[in-house]
Amino acid sequence: MTRTGPGPAGPTLAVVARAAAVSISTASKVVNGREDVAPETRRRVTEALEALGYVRRPRRPPRQPPPVVDLVVPSLDNTWSGAVLRGVEEAAHQAGLEVMVSAGLTRNRGGRPARGRLDRLALRGTSGVLFNLAELTPAHHAWLEQHRIPYAMIDPVADPPPGVLTVRAADERGAHSAVGHLLALGHVRIAVIGGYRRKPCGSGRVAGYRSALAAAGLRPRPEFVRYADFDARLARARTRELFALEEPPTAVLACSDPMALGVCQALAELGLRVPRDVSVVGFGDLPEAEWVTPGLTTVRRPLDEMAATALRQLLRIREGRVPPGAGTELPTRLVERHSTAPPRGGAFA
Repeated sequence: MTRTGPGPAGPTLAVVARAAAVSISTASKVVNGREDVAPETRRRVTEALEALGYVRRPRRPPRQPPPVVDLVVPSLDNTWSGAVLRGVEEAAHQAGLEVMVSAGLTRNRGGRPARGRLDRLALRGTSGVLFNLAELTPAHHAWLEQHRIPYAMIDPVADPPPGVLTVRAADERGAHSAVGHLLALGHVRIAVIGGYRRKPCGSGRVAGYRSALAAAGLRPRPEFVRYADFDARLARARTRELFALEEPPTAVLACSDPMALGVCQALAELGLRVPRDVSVVGFGDLPEAEWVTPGLTTVRRPLDEMAATALRQLLRIREGRVPPGAGTELPTRLVERHSTAPPRGGAFA
């Protein structure tokens, strides 16, 4: 890999400051995560850092990594992060490690860590970092390699460079099984509400939906394929669009449990009952899938096991034992509850 960073093989802070039309001291404040910088100035410096591939070396790197592993999650206000944290904590306890949790490193940056905060992580010292639902830029990957910090990605938003350790669930097969379940009940007008249209974390589930229909000799209807960015409110809007069609679906696969709950809310607002009028399948098997009435049929993604697997493989890297393959995919399974039933009027209604 071509080395980037301060020094002969990379741009100096003076080069970055010149590109951003600021002083070196101002550029240094942005690099060090100081708050006393105007937002517009911070934006210009950040763009210059990214464009030039500047990688800052920590001034006081610890000689030995402490018995701490960092878990970086998008937020702590959902049961998804709770399941990931549970898996990491259990595996860390068995390894004699403490877990440092951060929900701020990727907040409000589209899943991308802030450079200054990563620098502070390196200065504090860590045995490794687990990123959940993060989208790292090439500069971030270069920074982690430059600082020799082992890291792994749980459910990365986008595909990382080759060789980066990742742990995912078999989402495409999970979606295939969910649609197969609906087909077995007699549904043929099956819609899907996907997550992100062009991100790998969402495309696999829609691909599984399409492959299951194709295996049954059915062609997906374009109007039955919608996207809601994994957002429950958007899923409600997409549901209203689907049921405004002249021939609406009799079943909906929502590619996350929160979106599935949004679908159910929209159906209730439209005066439709689940599963009497419409069958709904979610994705994830988060705790709220059991809390709702009727209980949500969903695809279980083993989040706690995924997180524990990522930590165990991270420790192999730290100990100099390379895991057998950088990418790990854990199986999913369909959990049948009470939100699915045969379509009204019988099969092929």
